[in-house]
Amino acid sequence: MLLLLGLCLGLPLCAGSLGEARSWGDTSEPVGVRVPRQLRLLQRLKAKPLMTEFSVKSTIISRYAFTTVSCRMLNRASEDQEIVFQMQIPAAAFITNFTMLVGDKVYQGEITERAKKNGDKVKEKRNKTTEDNGEKGTETFRASVVIPSKDKAVFLLSYEELLQRRLGKYEHIISVRPQQLVGRLTVEVNVLERSGLASLEVLPLHNSRQKGSGRGEDDSGPPPSTVVNQNETFAQVTFKPTVVQQAKIAQNGILGDFILRYDVNRDKSIGDIQVLNGYFVHYFAPKDLPPLPKNVVFVLDSSASMVGTKLRQTKDALFTILHDLRPQDHFNVIGFSNRIKVWKDHLVSVTPDSVRDGKVYIHHMSPTGGTDINGALQRAIRLLNNYVAHNDIEDRSVSLIIFLTDGKPTVGETNTLKILNNTKEATRGQICIFTIGIGDDVDFKLLEKLSLENCGLTRRVHDEDDAGSQLIGFYDEIRTPLLSDIRIDYPPSLVEHATRTLFPNYFNGSEIIIAGKLVDRKMDQLHVEVTASNSKKFVILKTDVPVGPHKVGNGVTGSSRPKGDGKEDPNHLERLWSHLTTKELLSSWLQSDDEREKEQLRQKALALAMNYSFLIPFTSLKLKKSAQPTEKLEDTHGMSAAIGPETVMQSLRGAPLQPGPALKEPYTPRIKISKTSVDGDPHFVVDFPLSQLTVCFNIDGEPGDILRLVSDHMDSGVTVNGELIGAPAPPNGHKKQRTYFRTITILVNKPERSYLEITPSRVILDGGDRLVLPCNQSVVVGSRGLEVSVSANANVTVTIQGTIAFVILIHLYKKPAPYQRDHLGFYISNSKGLSGNCHGLLGQFLNQDARVAEEPARLSKNLTSPPFPKAGERPETVLKVKGHQVPVVWKQRKIYNGEEQIDCWFARNNADKLIDGKYKDYLAAHPFDSETAFGLGTSRAL
Repeated sequence: MLLLLGLCLGLPLCAGSLGEARSWGDTSEPVGVRVPRQLRLLQRLKAKPLMTEFSVKSTIISRYAFTTVSCRMLNRASEDQEIVFQMQIPAAAFITNFTMLVGDKVYQGEITERAKKNGDKVKEKRNKTTEDNGEKGTETFRASVVIPSKDKAVFLLSYEELLQRRLGKYEHIISVRPQQLVGRLTVEVNVLERSGLASLEVLPLHNSRQKGSGRGEDDSGPPPSTVVNQNETFAQVTFKPTVVQQAKIAQNGILGDFILRYDVNRDKSIGDIQVLNGYFVHYFAPKDLPPLPKNVVFVLDSSASMVGTKLRQTKDALFTILHDLRPQDHFNVIGFSNRIKVWKDHLVSVTPDSVRDGKVYIHHMSPTGGTDINGALQRAIRLLNNYVAHNDIEDRSVSLIIFLTDGKPTVGETNTLKILNNTKEATRGQICIFTIGIGDDVDFKLLEKLSLENCGLTRRVHDEDDAGSQLIGFYDEIRTPLLSDIRIDYPPSLVEHATRTLFPNYFNGSEIIIAGKLVDRKMDQLHVEVTASNSKKFVILKTDVPVGPHKVGNGVTGSSRPKGDGKEDPNHLERLWSHLTTKELLSSWLQSDDEREKEQLRQKALALAMNYSFLIPFTSLKLKKSAQPTEKLEDTHGMSAAIGPETVMQSLRGAPLQPGPALKEPYTPRIKISKTSVDGDPHFVVDFPLSQLTVCFNIDGEPGDILRLVSDHMDSGVTVNGELIGAPAPPNGHKKQRTYFRTITILVNKPERSYLEITPSRVILDGGDRLVLPCNQSVVVGSRGLEVSVSANANVTVTIQGTIAFVILIHLYKKPAPYQRDHLGFYISNSKGLSGNCHGLLGQFLNQDARVAEEPARLSKNLTSPPFPKAGERPETVLKVKGHQVPVVWKQRKIYNGEEQIDCWFARNNADKLIDGKYKDYLAAHPFDSETAFGLGTSRAL
C-alpha cells in the first residue's frame, strides 16, 4: 500500500486535487481503435473516486477555534487506485491530529520532532503560501493513499486556531472544496463567548466557481440551507446543502470558503479577563477613544513589472486612502523603481489641496526600471524622522510606512539581510512598517521580516485584479490608531510565562491578547495595570480581577486528541496560551540572526509543540498503524467532529457564565441513571433505595391526557408533565390500545421562569429567548441554573440548579409497526433539590420508603430477589407505602430502552391504593399546568 502525506507549504496546489486519481490507460487496447466519446466519459466517471461525505465541525470558545474535518471516499474503480485528500487551512492554525481509515486498517497521526536540517527549508516554503483570495495566508494539507477496488477511505483532520480581530470582527474561514457533488455535506460552527455576542453574520460563499444557475438562492446573504440559531452568548450555524442546492452553487461541486464573522460585547475599559485551571487570558480592545494623528509615507513600487492592472488598481486604491486621511494627519508619497521619486521633500498636512496634488502625482506615475527596495525604505524613514525631529508635535502621533511591491530587490542594495539591518537601525523602533506583496514573484519572506522587526503587519495579494480592494482593506485595519506604547503589567509574583505584554500601537477594530499562568490557583484576585499613550496624555488603567475558587477546576476540554492516551485533556485557555506562546516563539525565531538564540527559541517552541501536539516547522506528522478497531475509532472521532472538542455550552439569556464553564459529555443510554422512571406504554417504576425495594405500576390513560409526573411548584419551582398519544394495540393482546408519552414539558419557576418542551424530534426552550434544538444533533445549552444536554437521537438531560436532573430517553423507530410510535421515557436521575412536599405520579415517592407488610408464607425472606412462583400462580404480597396497604405481585420489567431487566413489586388497577387519590386526580389542564389536586400548587396560569 502506498501512503503519501504532506503539508504543501508554499508550492501551488499539490499535483492532483481532491477527488482526482492517477490512472493509466489499458495497454491491451488495439492501436487505432477509436473509443466513442460517451464510453470514454463513462470510463472516466466510473474511475473517479466518489466522495460520500464531507463534514467540517468547528467549536469556537472565547475566540479559540477547534476544527475537525471528516471526509469519506470510495474507490468505485475495478482496480486499485490513488485517492487524494487535501484541505486548505488558515496559516495561523496548527494541525493537531490526522487519522486515516483504509478499509479495516487504521493509520493514526503522531506529532514527532522534525530533522533539524529541514527547519529553515520548511519555513521558507511556508512563507510563500497564500490563499486564493490573497488576503490571508493558508496552507494546503494533502494526503494520498492507494486503496483496493471497491474499498473506502476515511480522512480525519483536526486543527486549532486563535481568531484575530480585524476591522471590529472575528472571522472564521472554513474551506469547502470537495470539487464534486457530495451526498452528505455539512459545515457546523458553534460559537460560545462569555461576554456575549454583539453581532454575527454568515457571508456568501467566497471564491466559489459559479457555473450553475446563478450564485444560489441569495447572492447577498448566507449560502443556501444555512441555519443560524443564537442567543446572547451562543450561536450555532449549520450549512447543509442538498445535492440540488450544491449544483445550483456550482455544477461540479462547491469550491469556496464558508465565512463566519462576529464580534463580542465589551463593557470594561481594561478588557475581558478569563481564568480557568491556573491559566488566564486577557482580551484588551478599548473603544470610544480619540484617534492618534498619523504620520504616514506611502511607498509605491513603480518598476516595469507593475505595468497594467497592478499599478492601475494600486493608484485607484491610494486615491481612496488619501481621501480618508484626517485633518490632523501628515503624509507623503514615494514612487520607486531604480530611481527614488519623492513627491515632497517633507511631510505635508492633510488639506483638500494637498490631497488633490498628491492624487495628481500618483496619477502620473509610470512603470519603468528595476526595484530599489532599500533606497525607498531609507528615504521614507528619513522623511518621518526629520518630521518628528523638527516639529514640536503637541499631540502624540504614530509614524507609519505603507510599503507596496511586486518583486525582489534588483537595484542598489540587494542583500536581504543588509536591507533588514539597515531598516532596523534607521527606524530605531519608532516607525512601524506595513508591507503588501503582490503576485507570485515577490520576496514575501523579506516583506514579512521587515514588518515583524518593525512593529508592522504584512499581507500578500495573490490576484493582481484584486490588488486595489486588498490595499484598501489592509489600510482600513490601521487607519485609526487609538493608543501607542501599550504596556500591560501583572504582579510578577502571581503570574508566570505570560505572552508578550508590550505593544507599539493599538488600532481601532483590532485586539490585544495576553495569556499566562497563575502561580497560585487559590488566589482571590489578579491585579492588572495598563499604561499607554493616547493623543495628549498617558492613560493608566488599574483593576483587581476577582479569581474565586469556583473559577478553578472546571475542566473544559479543548484537546482534539482522542482520549485514552494517558494524558489529561487541558482546558481551552491552556491550549490558547500554548498556541499563542508557540506563535510568538516562532516569530522571534524568524527575526533572530543569532544562531545560539535561534536554537534556544527552536527548543522552546519544539517542547510546546510536542506537548500540545502542534504541527509546526520543527515537528512532523507521521502515520502509524493502529490496533484500535475501526468502529471504535470512528465513534470517537465522530463525537469530536459532531460537537467540537466536547459538547458546547450555551448561555440562553446572556446571564454571565463563570469564566471557563465546564463542558460535559452528553449522557449515553448505556449509563445506568435511576430506576425511578416512566417509559413505554407507559410503565412506571419507583425505586426505594433504603429498603432496596422497587415498585412498578401502569397508568392506562387516554390519548391527549396530560399526566402530572413531578409537582414541586411551591418549593423548588419545578413541574414536569407528560402528554400521551395513542396507538393500536398489538394483535392478540389484552389491551384495546397503547399509549406513549409524545411530549414531556418542564416548567422551572426559580430563579426565573423557563419553559421546556421535549418531543422525539426537537427541544424547545423558552426562557425569554426562544431556542429550538433538533434532537438529531448533540449540544448542551445552559442558562441561570438550567442546563439542557441533547445527545443526538438518544436522550435529553435536564439539570436544574445542579441538584435536580431528569433524563428523557428518545425512542425512534426506522420502520415502526402499526402499534409503535416514536415516544419518550422519563427518568429521575437526581432528586436532591426537590422538596419533601414534592408530588405527582413519580414525585410523591421520592422522599418516601416502602416495606413489606405481609407476604406469602413460602416467599423467601430475601426481599431483594424472592423466588418466582410456579407457572400460573401469582402470589399476592402487601407493601406499606406512605401509610397505604398496597397489594402487589412480583413482576419483571425492562428499563433503559430494554437494555436492563429489573424485578419489581407490581401494583394493579392504575396503582389504586399506591398513589394518593385516583388516576384522574393527576390530569393536568395544559402542558405547563402547575396546579395539583392535593393542595400543593396554586397557579394554573402560564
